[in-house]
Amino acid sequence: MAMAIATATVTGNLTAHDRQILAAVNGVASSLSFVGSGFIVLCYLLFKELRKFSFKLVFYLAVSDMLCSFFSIIGDPSQGFFCYAQGYTTHFFCVASFLWTTTIAFTLHRTVVRHKTDVEDLESMFHLYVWGTSLVMTVLRSIGNGHGHVGVWCWTQRGQTWKSSTEDVFVAGGGCGFVVVHFITFYVPLWGAILFNGFTYFQVIRMLSNATRMAVGMSERGYQLDSRVDSMKALNRWGYYPLILIGSWAFGTINRIHDFIEPGHKIFWLSFLDVGMAALMGLFNSIAYGLNSSVRRAIYERLDLVLAREAPKMVPWLIENQRPAAGKRTGFLENPRPTLATYFDH
Repeated sequence: MAMAIATATVTGNLTAHDRQILAAVNGVASSLSFVGSGFIVLCYLLFKELRKFSFKLVFYLAVSDMLCSFFSIIGDPSQGFFCYAQGYTTHFFCVASFLWTTTIAFTLHRTVVRHKTDVEDLESMFHLYVWGTSLVMTVLRSIGNGHGHVGVWCWTQRGQTWKSSTEDVFVAGGGCGFVVVHFITFYVPLWGAILFNGFTYFQVIRMLSNATRMAVGMSERGYQLDSRVDSMKALNRWGYYPLILIGSWAFGTINRIHDFIEPGHKIFWLSFLDVGMAALMGLFNSIAYGLNSSVRRAIYERLDLVLAREAPKMVPWLIENQRPAAGKRTGFLENPRPTLATYFDH
């Protein structure tokens, strides 16, 4: 990748230096997303109490984000077949990522609004929908690309040889035809998912907000404030979910429209925002979907167990280090069996 970036060729009026900056932004942002998604995957594998159906969907989302970020990092256009495969896998897992968010929205809507309890029976249908749609979109994109090299870093432009498209995630488009195919196979399902999630969460939030007001009105006044605060925290959190996809891909969508209107002219700052925000999608998803109260509780409980097991081994060391030179008794010696609270309250 470094050799390709170092060339003096200017494609779409972006210099080699511009490409180096964009490559660095993509590498850093994709790495953050990979770490964030990997953390959620690790929590799911370590904590059995998290292996419920609702969090299983978050696990599938994190796996898709992690693989999308991984293949975004390792792209190398200097190797033809490797670049070819990398482009397809990145497109596949990025599509799968935002499709998994629609299954989470659908599950929440079916449970809360429609009061159905059969969502776990739909898991096989979810897999068929997500992986099947991702595969179809990837295959269609390959058909629409005359040269067959597509992806985050790697594709060829019409009438040109191998080039490093280190501008951003899906920035370089080889002509209007390529941009149209790209819109159909990526941005159309993306914005369809955004609209579906927004409408679904709007219905869920509206219903729960009405239910909360009714419950607060019927409960004792001393309980009203806490109940309303807890409910509003959950409602506000759900309201952010559709904004993740919008924030991650709004600049990319604008960039694709600009590519269609002026295919030979690139705007560096727009490409910069396109790269950074799109590559951070995995990190945003891991924070919004993964770091919920159940995950934090599981982590805290595991830390409490570790501290309870390791603290008694620390007591002799603490007593020895607290022993005064003249042998004067101290608080630790007066209480030879301190509790964990003794250590953390000081």
